[in-house]
Amino acid sequence: MKKIAITGCLIFAFATLVYAQTSMPPATYVKANDIGLTLATSMEQRPALGVGTIVSGDDFNINFIRRNAPAGAIIHEQGTELHYITEGAGILVTGGRSIRPPGGGSANIEGGSAQRVTVGDAILIPAGTPHQYTAVEGVVGYLEVRFKAAQY
Repeated sequence: MKKIAITGCLIFAFATLVYAQTSMPPATYVKANDIGLTLATSMEQRPALGVGTIVSGDDFNINFIRRNAPAGAIIHEQGTELHYITEGAGILVTGGRSIRPPGGGSANIEGGSAQRVTVGDAILIPAGTPHQYTAVEGVVGYLEVRFKAAQY
């Protein structure tokens, strides 16, 4: 019995060693200057909203967003979002219903919850939840991490 236990431990130790030696891809590094360049280019095209792409993957996107003005309501049916506020402040409305005016134009949220967000705040917005920055105090910048839902 003792021999079986020792053999089992040796097999486990060897398997762990082999697993630990499996090569993994390196981390993704994105320089601040590269993010800044994509953000600046984006803001030239749309001055009220800039998007600095950090990385896009099969199941997530990471961007730096800078808003200079309020915007209409949006809904991401397939992606839960995390906003981590890094600069400025504003009013973020979440939940409720997204209502588009009869004549067209930007949608607004009806019956949502308004919250003033400032540097250091983190907001988790579940997939399918309407959200909208209704006020921006100069600028509001945030790291946006969007997790794409798996399709089964």
